[in-house]
Amino acid sequence: MSDQPLWTLQLDPSEVDASGARADPEAPLAGVRFAIKDNIDLAGHPTTAACPALAARPAGSSAAAVRLLLEAGAVPVGKTNMDQFATGLVGTRSPYGACHSVASPAHVSGGSSSGSAVAVATGVVPLALATDTAGSGRVPAAFNGIVGVKPTRGLVSNTGVMPAVADLDCVTTFTRTVSAARPAIAALTWADPDDPRSRPTPPRAPAGIAGRMRVVAVPDAETELDPPHQEAWRAALDRLRGVAAHVVRVDIGAFLDAGRLLYEGPWLAARYAAVGRYLEPDGPHLDPTVRRIVLRGRDIAGADVFAGFERLAALRRRTEAVWADVDALMLPTTPGHPRLADVAADPVGVNARLGTYTTFANLLDLCAVAVPAGERADGLPFGVQFVAPAFADAPLLDLAAAWCGEPVPAAAAPPGSTLLAVAGAHLSGLPLNHQLLDAGGRLAFRARTAPGYRLYRLNGPGVPRPGLLRTGDGPAAGIAVEVWRVPHQAVGALLDTVPAALGLGRVGLDDGTAVAGFLTTEDAVRDATDVTWAGGWRAALA
Repeated sequence: MSDQPLWTLQLDPSEVDASGARADPEAPLAGVRFAIKDNIDLAGHPTTAACPALAARPAGSSAAAVRLLLEAGAVPVGKTNMDQFATGLVGTRSPYGACHSVASPAHVSGGSSSGSAVAVATGVVPLALATDTAGSGRVPAAFNGIVGVKPTRGLVSNTGVMPAVADLDCVTTFTRTVSAARPAIAALTWADPDDPRSRPTPPRAPAGIAGRMRVVAVPDAETELDPPHQEAWRAALDRLRGVAAHVVRVDIGAFLDAGRLLYEGPWLAARYAAVGRYLEPDGPHLDPTVRRIVLRGRDIAGADVFAGFERLAALRRRTEAVWADVDALMLPTTPGHPRLADVAADPVGVNARLGTYTTFANLLDLCAVAVPAGERADGLPFGVQFVAPAFADAPLLDLAAAWCGEPVPAAAAPPGSTLLAVAGAHLSGLPLNHQLLDAGGRLAFRARTAPGYRLYRLNGPGVPRPGLLRTGDGPAAGIAVEVWRVPHQAVGALLDTVPAALGLGRVGLDDGTAVAGFLTTEDAVRDATDVTWAGGWRAALA
């Protein structure tokens, strides 16, 4: 057991035992004990959000997330400490006391979901509910060496959750492994008719989301990390090359600019709307830093709010190009690991820096998984996060599992289907991609050809078309392709739509396998333009 101030409320053992006795022994989480961040309702007990003044008001019903875990057989044991009103990434902004990292009493636990993270990291419970608006479900995971899963916004209901920024809040989980997170996330995923922001899982993945993630992006510029973090990050980059088939560098400037809007832009007004009524009058029940931050939202004008929306929309459009050719983005979860003394000396500045790589995720409607990435040279945990577009949750969990060396469930191929490599106008987002979608195709994975292929821009009317040709002298890095799983009958229909210069053949891939794909002939490229230098059709068009 931990001697840290993990709890705002521990349930009586008799209540815990009674809940366990009611659980269906065949349920997927039968008997799994879990902690609940204290901004999430548990029937019959107060939800304080670390504000003791709210401790006299028991919740009339449990939050949807709690109810779903109960239905799955899990057993609640208590409510956990947190940065007050979920405003903080440090874990120190609580009248109930400050938690610290399980690895060092001098270093912060991370927040705002501090108690939930430490409860899992110390083995008090195997599962805890948390929330994430700016990174509260990921920063504490990094600082305590555990797994934090932040689903797509709306995938898990927020009914019964005290809001911080209602449009951005996500209920999240902490576990010690990805495997332990899977059944919890499965139980929590539900389209809630009572939550206006709830969203059902689409029947098929949105365009551009691959069933298997093989191409992972990292920042193209040096990350601004503390020296011990920088060394651990370099080791993580080396490790990634053994997990991802391809690692590419991208500009993350627009992501970081979007993240700054959360506290520097008008979204503070949403926090004030949510909890401002609890901030007057002042008193010892309020954290002074939280109060000062949230009260700033009172003075934000309506015009500033809409200007912020416009700025975010422009930044979102700039980030969309990144997802055209990559499956996920790997980033350090934080730029450093501050001491409690650092936070005391500069409570706002240190906290703001902690959110450098996390605050943009919910603003840009992305999902994320924070995973352990070993230790720094000083023995403190280091963590990275994998980030992907909305509703890429399932393949992102698989990528996180591969990173952690855990089993990845094999995807069953639908009967009557085949893999088809496309290199041009049928790529995701390009003019003819709808033909694959209309035929029932699904993006299986991104890849590159084996060495020895060249790419040409073919002459002819209509949509610009490329021709992929095995010449034997193409680049060792191959040509970028997408591999789609399509019904057998769709292949013939697609053949009827392609120019005579293209035909169906076998395309060798970078992993040594070969699949069906559209190839051109030597005669067709005599007057064509060689665009092999671009490495792929999308880059050639750009």
